[in-house]
Amino acid sequence: MDLDLLSTDRVSRSKGRSDSSSLWKACVKNKTLYLFLLPAIIWYIVFYYVPMYGITIAFKDFTIDKGILGSPWVGMEHFKTMWNSPEFTRVLRNTLVISGLKLLFVYTSGIVLALALNEIFHEKFKKLVQSVTYLPHFLSWVIIGSIMVELLSPSSGLINKIIMLFGGNPIYFLAEEKWFVPILILSDIWQSCGWGSIIYLAAIASIDQQLYEAATMDGAGRLRKMISITLPSIANVIVIMMIFNIGYIMNSGFDQIFNLYNPRVYEVGDILDTYVYRVGLVQMNYSFSAAVGVFKNVIGLVLVLLANRLARRFGQKGLW
Repeated sequence: MDLDLLSTDRVSRSKGRSDSSSLWKACVKNKTLYLFLLPAIIWYIVFYYVPMYGITIAFKDFTIDKGILGSPWVGMEHFKTMWNSPEFTRVLRNTLVISGLKLLFVYTSGIVLALALNEIFHEKFKKLVQSVTYLPHFLSWVIIGSIMVELLSPSSGLINKIIMLFGGNPIYFLAEEKWFVPILILSDIWQSCGWGSIIYLAAIASIDQQLYEAATMDGAGRLRKMISITLPSIANVIVIMMIFNIGYIMNSGFDQIFNLYNPRVYEVGDILDTYVYRVGLVQMNYSFSAAVGVFKNVIGLVLVLLANRLARRFGQKGLW
């Protein structure tokens, strides 16, 4: 029995040395490619991993004059305060609602647009539609927010002028709770659906055209081919992108909401990111805001792991 264990141990060590040697040989062989990758690795280390030491202030009573090392430990005190805060409950609810609606409508809008573009056979018109739908992605939310404010202005906005033309009363869309979240979803679709369709268009382009030809010979129409060929062929890409989006479900879009919201819509529009900004930078309560950030990132990690596991259980490849 001991000899068998010793033999197994030797085999595992030999395999480990062999894997390390193979990895090193692969790195040497592709050294040029790894050199191109090096700046990105350094960037992640400097801006993502080194600052992770700063999350310790979530467990301290941090003050600027004492610094991170000099501030006293308070353990889970900030997390207890967070859970007992009705304001935190409100922003957590808003974050989940807005992120859920974005996952349902914004994420799927890229798939729908890709499927629609795939059905356009006039190349010039197809390129025109692609260019028009891609363009908003390259505009910052400062610009898009300004456009939305002008369009939705109750006094001079185009939308309200059309409403008044038909005898209606002007609506202050960005200051009414019932309109604010729909405006967020629609503006996000406009800004991101074109860019989001690129990956799905690339996946659709890789589908074997003989499948479509065989379906045509069997009498299948466009809708049937879309349902029976296109969607199943890109299902794995859809699942992987959904996992990525689920990982960001605790991030409802700080830039967008910060440029559009106001105190009148805090009840439905205030999210974790804007709450952290207000508490951490404006009120200078750094430890509490860090605790909220830690909570948000831990939940995001759990959701990614759960989504990946569910994807593999249902027969998809997942991320790993």
